[in-house]
Amino acid sequence: MRNRRIRPVVAAAAAIAAIGLMGVPAGASGVPTGQVMVGNTSFDFSTMHFTGGGGTIEPAYDDANGSLLYIFTPNGPTVHPVVHANHSNVAPIYLPVYPVGSTVDASTLNCTHMPSDNCPDHGLAVAGFVQGNFPAVYGAGVIGHDHLIGVSKTGGDFNIIWEPTLVVFNSVAASDEHVTTLSQIAQLQQEQAITLVPLPPLDFHCSVVSAAAYARGTPAPAIPTTT
Repeated sequence: MRNRRIRPVVAAAAAIAAIGLMGVPAGASGVPTGQVMVGNTSFDFSTMHFTGGGGTIEPAYDDANGSLLYIFTPNGPTVHPVVHANHSNVAPIYLPVYPVGSTVDASTLNCTHMPSDNCPDHGLAVAGFVQGNFPAVYGAGVIGHDHLIGVSKTGGDFNIIWEPTLVVFNSVAASDEHVTTLSQIAQLQQEQAITLVPLPPLDFHCSVVSAAAYARGTPAPAIPTTT
């Protein structure tokens, strides 16, 4: 299996806190967007976490070819930050974050942020992190973000434990490209158009599931946002 990791150019300063299908939430383009709840799952507004014996499913892109897939995250599994040197049981999940002013169609993003956030357990935290740390590009707000993962069948770097890695654009103009593949990330990194921000303290479990499983889920509550 090819190693599909991209070398990060900056470490995270700190972890962010709590980071057309029938019956499926979708944007104007008809592309599925937002988290859905499955099993015995509900959303706790006091903690901004999902609870219960089930979990959530959300859209993602196969970083080898940009095709749509779906990832399941169970509620509450304990995942300790990875400290060993080989990092062999962890794979990166890339989250390109798009600022206000990007010409990318927000309805094609895996999670939208304005006028409400449809990935409530991490979308607000992602937006808050980039706005606070990269105000020159994200000061006007965030329209949403995507999830890019490697999968075994297309030669990707796949593991059950995932390390969130933010893909932060270094200019609003750079964000006009919809990034859905690892090759695009590599090219933009070579052009110094993006900054990669890995967040190892937020490593989590997830696995790939079917579109049918996503379609059976209940849309998570959307949280109104202003920026």
